[in-house]
Amino acid sequence: MSILDNKKAFHEYFIEERYEAGLVLEGWEVKSIRAGRANIKESYIVVRDGEVFIFGMHITPLISASSHVRTDPTRTRKLLLHEAEIAKLIGKVERAGYTLVPLDLHFSRGRIKASIGLAKGKKQHDKREVEKKRDWDREKARLMREKR
Repeated sequence: MSILDNKKAFHEYFIEERYEAGLVLEGWEVKSIRAGRANIKESYIVVRDGEVFIFGMHITPLISASSHVRTDPTRTRKLLLHEAEIAKLIGKVERAGYTLVPLDLHFSRGRIKASIGLAKGKKQHDKREVEKKRDWDREKARLMREKR
């Protein structure tokens, strides 16, 4: 079950591969995400020292959050992946010029997971081409409905 999607990622990048990663979260963050108070539009993923981190993910604290907990809405959060997956990602990102982008947050067996994508950036003409194709498909479907 999806919690939130990063539609901007599909507009800006060609997604080549997808991975599912766990997130290291605090209790108040889990409650806020369950309430739908998270945003991953401006976030990005970096591999450092064999570990994967997500930067810029904004989680708005709930008003009912405990007063003794220090809440940092945009703190750096660690992503949990297998070593083999991390090694593969390091190779692609460093040598092949790929980028890691968060695609969505979702539930998997009661836990919050992040889908991350290995992506190549789109040029402006690629974005226009995709938009033209989407418009044509929509127009084609409309014409087929009218024909019936």
